[in-house]
Amino acid sequence: MVLIKTITGEIRPKSVASSNGLISAHNMMYRHSVTLYNAETMELLATIPDRVDLTKLGFTGYSGTHQGAPVEGAFSPDNKYLYVTNYAMYGKGFTKEGHDVCSPTSGYDRSFLYRINLSTYSIDAAYKVGTVPKVVKVTPDNKYVLVSNWCSYDLYVLDVATQKIIKIIKIGPYPRGIVVSKDSRYAFVAQMGGSVIHQIDLQTFSVKKLTIGVNPRALVLSPDQNMIYATLNKSGQVVAFDRTQNKVVNSVKTGAATRSLDISSDGTALFVVNFNSGTVSKIRTSDFKILQTEKVCKEPIGVTFESNQQRTWVACYQGSIKVFANQ
Repeated sequence: MVLIKTITGEIRPKSVASSNGLISAHNMMYRHSVTLYNAETMELLATIPDRVDLTKLGFTGYSGTHQGAPVEGAFSPDNKYLYVTNYAMYGKGFTKEGHDVCSPTSGYDRSFLYRINLSTYSIDAAYKVGTVPKVVKVTPDNKYVLVSNWCSYDLYVLDVATQKIIKIIKIGPYPRGIVVSKDSRYAFVAQMGGSVIHQIDLQTFSVKKLTIGVNPRALVLSPDQNMIYATLNKSGQVVAFDRTQNKVVNSVKTGAATRSLDISSDGTALFVVNFNSGTVSKIRTSDFKILQTEKVCKEPIGVTFESNQQRTWVACYQGSIKVFANQ
């Protein structure tokens, strides 16, 4: 990895996502925005405010405009939309902002998922989800949008065709990372307040628990779908769970507080940010050797591998994005 650009501006990115030559950054309540970048030129394309009129978007019982707090985003497979979770909502009718320490009995406000139309760079739909929604993923067949809700301890399933929430699946304390198999059959949800991943059959919605290790946060799948890679935040490890053997087969400590991770398009390398160490690490998947660890910034928290340019984008919580070429 070689640093080729540092992006600054009116940003405080909690995460970054990529698809089809676009990068999105989600700037929480500190900037109330989503920013979009051209993956090739690394230039800013649009800044999308998180302010919405919920009445115009089809919701009753609200008046005036409201703001969100964009946490994470996921592009639709057809690249028409970007879905964005909001940590909390602000405005009339919202009285109890969410918190990182919570339970379903805490009484915090439910929040909203936004849909951004990528042809107009505007929010054209919203969906009421659980309390403190974190990660969002769209299934590869574009059938469902999945949202993990940190404080309500559940996973919401949005049906794209009907635009309705069709299922709420109980997870347990602090659901976070989500990954979906290429055939859209299974979703895997990390329960960060435990030691398991929930394997959800998206045809029957039955759930099987896979023991992965304490404090799992982020998940990715290998291209052959046999391996689930996860960060274990508390121990600072990255682990590999073999779906055939049904157990963890490899692990490595990369730093303090491993947060987000992503995988190269050919599946040979993992990229993980170590929040308390201020570093990003590159791991070879074949033997779990750490190939490189670079000081990147204070509190790196998000990472995405952009396949068109073969670059690694790192979100720095304090207000920047670092772009690395992979050589």
